[in-house]
Amino acid sequence: MPRTQREQPSLDTKVQPAQQRASETYERLLAAAAATLEDVGIERLSTNLVAERAGVTPPALYRYFPNKYALLSELGKRLMHRQNVCVERWMSEEVLAGGTPALEKALTGLLLDTYEVTRQTEGGVWIMRALRAVPALQEVRLGSHAEVTAAQAAMLAKALPEVPAAELQLASRIVVELIYASVELLFDEPQDPEAVARVVAGMLASHLDRTRPAAAQAAAQSVAKPAAKRSRKR
Repeated sequence: MPRTQREQPSLDTKVQPAQQRASETYERLLAAAAATLEDVGIERLSTNLVAERAGVTPPALYRYFPNKYALLSELGKRLMHRQNVCVERWMSEEVLAGGTPALEKALTGLLLDTYEVTRQTEGGVWIMRALRAVPALQEVRLGSHAEVTAAQAAMLAKALPEVPAAELQLASRIVVELIYASVELLFDEPQDPEAVARVVAGMLASHLDRTRPAAAQAAAQSVAKPAAKRSRKR
């Protein structure tokens, strides 16, 4: 039988560390989880292995994390935050106002920056894979992507006010997913990161070329229709 939503493992931490010693234990457990994940992969990761690596007893681990999925969830949230900071660094209203060349340059930098941040995060590629492969963890990825999508769609709406909001929302969502998928590709195959980034950025930025003329044409038609009606009345 398929797992129901009620059967999904808990991803909530049990105790949020308030004192320095507890905070140090909490961080040591997460560091041990990332290192163990990198060594053994998603399926073989266990709370016992993490506790052993962190130098604590399993009951001490369970004081903070009810299962390995809660550990992976926290690692996933932290990785997604680091990746999202890259978006804030590269994407802005000024970039969108600069037209297609500026957008293409920013998207290239964004993809390479996101790849590098993930590569430098211990267990980063395995955390990414866990967020996609483990059903209980997918909401961490999807929720983060939804937040980034909303922010980018709002920014695009200021640059392209004539374009329907639904179209900008869809374009933003696809950009987020393609950037993420391209980063995954760079870990799955021996590809040149700069070459991949240039191709992806060119594809995504070219859509803006098509959107701008369409938006201008729609705006011109909206102005022309009332003028034509006035002319017929005369």
